Amino acid sequence: MEQNPKIALVTGGSRGLGKNMALSLARKGINVILTYHARADEALAVVADIQQLGQKAAALQLNTGDVSGFDTFVSQFTATLKETFGTDRFDFLINNAGIAANTPIGKTTTDDFDLLTNIHFKGVFFLTQHLLPLLNNGGRIINISTGLARFTSPGYAVYASLKGAIETLTKYMAAELGSRSITVNVVAPGAIETDFGGGIVRDNEHVNKHIASVTALGRVGLPDDIGGVVAFLCTEEARWINAQRIEVSGGMNL
Repeated sequence: MEQNPKIALVTGGSRGLGKNMALSLARKGINVILTYHARADEALAVVADIQQLGQKAAALQLNTGDVSGFDTFVSQFTATLKETFGTDRFDFLINNAGIAANTPIGKTTTDDFDLLTNIHFKGVFFLTQHLLPLLNNGGRIINISTGLARFTSPGYAVYASLKGAIETLTKYMAAELGSRSITVNVVAPGAIETDFGGGIVRDNEHVNKHIASVTALGRVGLPDDIGGVVAFLCTEEARWINAQRIEVSGGMNL
């Protein structure tokens, strides 16, 4: 294990895929700061799990859809870096936080649209902007998209379109940050059994069976299928992967 472990920030790291990413990073010998929206107890439980793996960890509250709070968050993040990790820089930014919302085009309100946009695009853009001065040269940014940016499922027009924007933004980030040797990639999960979207993939037998039937590997994805891919992108072996979309879906809708 490294003498001075690198540090990752995982937004939305207290549950679901974010939790799995945080734990997978810790297993690679990486320290982790994770953010949570409302459930501090869940976040602290993940911190304890990371510490059990032998890494340092901390949790901070953040609403990624409220850019007005980013200055305060950066101050808290900077203080945490100094107090818990003894540094003023970090290495890996994983923009994972998000919500699922089934909003058919004919029924989408402007409030629905603005909420999703603020969390899935505006928040990612400006949080990254705010954190770039603290990100080490040679660092990594991993943005999270969705298989729904490649194939369609009725009701996810806004969500998937915003993830499409994230995929384009990723390429621009990679181009602009290349001079700092920072790589930027997208991980696009397929349908995963978590509580995301009210747990529909996990808990609705019909939905689960349908997804398995259109997936080459014959089952629905699990959180353990995703976190390790994100962690791999933070390793030295992944240094030459840049501006790529990596779909982790088991081969959905091929």
